[in-house]
Amino acid sequence: MSETTAAEGSLNGHSTNGRMREDEAGPKREGGAGLPGRLARAVAGAVQSRIPVADLDERDPDYIRESLPRLWLAASLYFRGEVRGLGNIPEEGPVLLVGNHSGGNVTPDTHVFTLAFSAYFGVERRFHQLAHNLVLSMPGLGALRKYGTVAASPENARKALESGAALLVYPGGDYEVHRPIWEGNKVDFDRRKGFIRLALEHDVPIVPVVSIGGQETSLFLSRGENVAKLLQLDKLFRLKVLPISLAIPWGLNVGDMLGHWPLPAKITIEALPPIHLREEFGQEPDLDEVYDHVIRVMQETLDALAAERRLPVVG
Repeated sequence: MSETTAAEGSLNGHSTNGRMREDEAGPKREGGAGLPGRLARAVAGAVQSRIPVADLDERDPDYIRESLPRLWLAASLYFRGEVRGLGNIPEEGPVLLVGNHSGGNVTPDTHVFTLAFSAYFGVERRFHQLAHNLVLSMPGLGALRKYGTVAASPENARKALESGAALLVYPGGDYEVHRPIWEGNKVDFDRRKGFIRLALEHDVPIVPVVSIGGQETSLFLSRGENVAKLLQLDKLFRLKVLPISLAIPWGLNVGDMLGHWPLPAKITIEALPPIHLREEFGQEPDLDEVYDHVIRVMQETLDALAAERRLPVVG
């Protein structure tokens, strides 16, 4: 998001360099000179052309109602999804749900939480999730829009909150979702604070949403930040990483652009009590103080969830 509106967006929800950008319409006219640069821009243009125009009204309660039972059954059997603390989320009105994010471009924590939220509050309650443009351009993911997923942008975040919706964002974005497996139990937003500005601008509470298990569905070895910079992926696609992982069916998986088949790790998610920023931090909250507080309570919860697990994947 911009510095003023401050919602962050990246792959799978949502953040690139700490700000979501206003210019979602097309690729930048950069990417190097010569044939490699022209080819890169052509690929970027082809991807951008697949991105649907964002429309919050594409969320389809009837579709969610019909598909919810079978999808929740699948999530319960395969990922053994367990979602706690939904009663901490205000029953009505706009709220900013802030989550840690795991699992690469296939994000089971998002699916499990979205299904649980819809089952608990009912499909009529407005609920939107911000996602990177590339996610929405992938083949076969059109159904995400029917569940309320929209491209991460300041305008979409504003519209969602002004409509009274619950809005799910992942400030760590592509940086966090592709962290190496040895950092699996770490909340890492890379010091991105746009979500705090967004909550202050719209005067909505923040509800931290902490998940564990998603990073066990694939084995990420590196974020590939240096390679991404070399290939100018940030300029072309708003990507600061080119992750390297071991994943089914590819074996060695570079980029995760085609997704992967996730391992059946147990997904546990816990929603924490709401944080009312001005009530807890004064009329002009210090962003660093709020950030450190949010990260601390989320990390403490993640540590507690990790202590419950006996084995990776098994849970």
